Amino acid sequence: GVLGTNCPIPPNSNYTYKFQAKDQIGSYTYFPSTLMHRAAGGFGALNIYHRSVIPIPYANPDGDFTLLIGDWYKTSHKALQQTLDSGKSLPFPHGVLINGQTKTTFTGEQGKTYLFRISNVGLSTSLNFRIQGHSMKLVEVEGSHVIQNLYDSLDVHVGQSVTVLVTLNQPPKDYYIVASTRFTRTVLTATAVLHYANSQTPVSGPLPAAPAYKYHWSMQQARTYRWNLTSNAARPNPQGSFHYGKITPTKTIVLANSASNITGKLRYAVNGVSYVNADTPLKLADYFNISGVFSMNAVQGVPSGVAATVATSVMPTNLHDFLEVVFQNNENAMQSWHLDGYDFWVVGFGSGQWTPKKRRTYNLIDALTRHTTQVYPNSWTAILVSLDNQGMWNMRSASWERQYLGQQFYLRVWNPVRSLANEYDIPSNVLLCGKVVGRHP
Repeated sequence: GVLGTNCPIPPNSNYTYKFQAKDQIGSYTYFPSTLMHRAAGGFGALNIYHRSVIPIPYANPDGDFTLLIGDWYKTSHKALQQTLDSGKSLPFPHGVLINGQTKTTFTGEQGKTYLFRISNVGLSTSLNFRIQGHSMKLVEVEGSHVIQNLYDSLDVHVGQSVTVLVTLNQPPKDYYIVASTRFTRTVLTATAVLHYANSQTPVSGPLPAAPAYKYHWSMQQARTYRWNLTSNAARPNPQGSFHYGKITPTKTIVLANSASNITGKLRYAVNGVSYVNADTPLKLADYFNISGVFSMNAVQGVPSGVAATVATSVMPTNLHDFLEVVFQNNENAMQSWHLDGYDFWVVGFGSGQWTPKKRRTYNLIDALTRHTTQVYPNSWTAILVSLDNQGMWNMRSASWERQYLGQQFYLRVWNPVRSLANEYDIPSNVLLCGKVVGRHP
C-alpha cells in the first residue's frame, strides 16, 4: 500500500497482506512506497499467469525471462533523501542496470521462442530496450493483451512494463541486450547477453543503435499500441465487450504538473497544490470519520495558474463515475503518471495545449488499458477511467523525486452506503497509527 491508505510497517516487524489477482494477468512490479527505499533496491517483479482454462493469444513460449531495467545511483538512498529534503533535485544517475547487475546472461535454444518481461524500475529516466539482431513481438502491456506488432526497439518509461516474444532465429552466437537512457544529454547504457545454447561465439560488433529521433518518434510508437479485442481477458469474456468509447464521461479533469519553489525549497505540484503526507493514512481517517487529516477542496479539476501551496489534497469522486483525465505537461521534462487501484484507457497523445477539439484525435475503439502512462514535454496525454473500485487511490508521478516532493494527490471514490458489494471490510490485522491509534475496526 501507500501512506495514504496504510500505516508503515514498523521496524523489525512484518505484515501479511492477502489479495486475489483474479482479474489480472501480465507483468507487474512491486516496491515499498515509503521514503527512498525503492532507491535502495526495494523492488521486484510480480508476474501473474493466466488460468489454464483461459487461452492466451499466442503459443506457449519455450521460456520466460524477467528483465528489471532502471537507472541507478552509487549514492546511498539516505543521501538521496537528504538531497531532496534540502530542496534540491537529484543528480543525474550514475548508470543503468539490468536485474540489478552490470552483466547478466539469458540462455535459449536456437529456433525457440521466449517471453521477455521488461519493466522500468528506475527513479526517473525513460529507457529504450532492444536486442541485437532480433525483432520483438509485443504481446502484453500491464495486463492488456495487445495487437502483436513487431518492433526493433521499445521505449519503456518509468514505472511501465511491456512483454515481448523473441524468436531465436539467427545464427548461433551471443547477442547484446541493450537498455539505454532516452532524452538525456549524456546517454547511459546497460548491456546483457542473449546466449544461444549452441553458441561458441561471444558478443561482438557495435551495440544496436537507439532510435535517432526523440519525442515525436516515441509518441508515434506509443500510438501503435492497440488492445487485442479478440483475445480473452482473465475472465472468460472478450476484452472488447466493454465499449469504453461510447460512454459519456461524468466529468473532465485537467491536471497540470509544475516545478515550484515553496519556502525556498524545490516542490512539485498538481494544479498548484504540492502534496504533503499526513501522520494518519487518509483511508483510515475516512473510515473512522476523523476530520482535519486531508483537504477535499485544495486541488481543483483544472489548472489554477496561481502560486503553488502545500496540502494533503484529495479530489472527491463518486463510485461508478466515468472520468476523462488530461495530463497537461507544460515543462521540458518527461512525465510518467500512475493511478493506484485501476487500469485506464490511454486514448490520446498530443503536443502543445489540450483543448476539447483534441477529442477528435482520441482512439475510442481499441486503446489499451494500463496503469502508468507517459506524458511528453510540452504535451498532453488523455485517459478514460471507470471508477468501479471504491476507496482512496493515489494518483502520482512515477518519477520518484516528483512524487516525493509533492506531485501527487488522492482520488476518493466514494459511495455513502457501506456495502460488501462495493468494498471489503477493513482487514482484521490493519495497522493503526496517527490519529487512529486505539480505534477498533
